[in-house]
Amino acid sequence: MAAYLCPPAVIHGEHAVRTSQIVAEVRDRHPDAAWAPRIDGIAASTGIETRGWMLPLEAAVAPGGGALRAAGIGRAQEALAREGFTEQDVERAVAALEAIPAPQTVQERTAPAWEAVQSYGEHAARGALQIAGLDVADVDCLITSNSTTPALPGLDVALANRLSLRDDVMLLPATQWACVAGTRSLALAADLVAADPDRVVLVVISEALSTTYQPADDTLESLIVRLLFADTAVAAVVTGRRRRESVLRLDAAWHHTLPGTQDLHRLETRADGAHFVMDRRGPRAVQETVTAMWEWLRVRHQDDPEAWHPDVLLAHPGGTRVLEYMEQTMPDTWPSGLLEHSRASYTTGNRGGAAVFDILRRAHDAGQKPGSRAVLYAAAPGLSATALAGEWL
Repeated sequence: MAAYLCPPAVIHGEHAVRTSQIVAEVRDRHPDAAWAPRIDGIAASTGIETRGWMLPLEAAVAPGGGALRAAGIGRAQEALAREGFTEQDVERAVAALEAIPAPQTVQERTAPAWEAVQSYGEHAARGALQIAGLDVADVDCLITSNSTTPALPGLDVALANRLSLRDDVMLLPATQWACVAGTRSLALAADLVAADPDRVVLVVISEALSTTYQPADDTLESLIVRLLFADTAVAAVVTGRRRRESVLRLDAAWHHTLPGTQDLHRLETRADGAHFVMDRRGPRAVQETVTAMWEWLRVRHQDDPEAWHPDVLLAHPGGTRVLEYMEQTMPDTWPSGLLEHSRASYTTGNRGGAAVFDILRRAHDAGQKPGSRAVLYAAAPGLSATALAGEWL
């Protein structure tokens, strides 16, 4: 399966949103929520003080145009006039209705975010090609993933036009990989270059997770969603032959899906936009995929004459509870600190599908010895997980 990965380009959301800002906004909007007295402790428990968004917080909490504007003010005026209202009464009624704050519509939330996703994705793609010492004309296949801003045509076609890719480039969009996009896109890229070692695959993941910030929601789960997510675009080049710029060789991939868990975490589209729904049973289900991954690694290296262990573990499990579980269930002989880059990434937000590339970039920048054994892991709503094993070059 040998495939070679160049260092990824990582573009963080340019708008710094502090946890204190989110807490203030939520407390002001939902002062009587059952969890309101505990909001400071809940926020502190995330360990996240600031996250980057593609759009400012004000864009997420601004009122929308409402049903009146959507239906058309003229139609509302005509309806009132037919009911016998005077012209002056109609104007007063319309003005009063327009003054009522209304949630943003799906279009009002996602349209500007979709533009940002495309722009950030292009920026990351060009950065990845520059890092790899390649030009857009060298790209043979483009794999894209974005789950938070649905569009058709999607990010693949948008980037093909923005980058002016060749018209024979294979486009492979994956709109529903979500948090597992980082590892699964690399596994797919590895399969593609195994079939043709001369193929150059460009992977781009661009997520505006801030679109799941829903001001009207007053559930505890919605509060946690507000506090966790960050916006990021990442990209990397995968080749079938080692290049001077290659930093990681990918040797094997593992996939795992837990039946009957599709409702634990999910993205729902409602009238006011995308809602990320979390179930408290989710972390325990994700832990099952971690246990299964340990078994895959054990079997894979059972004939190793030395006691095998990874030298770096690049894991996006979605939360601190699963990171703690990973540390608790690792074999006792494994060294400590394997998850330091994963923890460092999480302190500035959950990046969804872009997380593993961000963690990989942090590990690269910190310096890794040639021959270091790496394991990449991610789990996503479904619940499904993908892991990769490789070696630092």
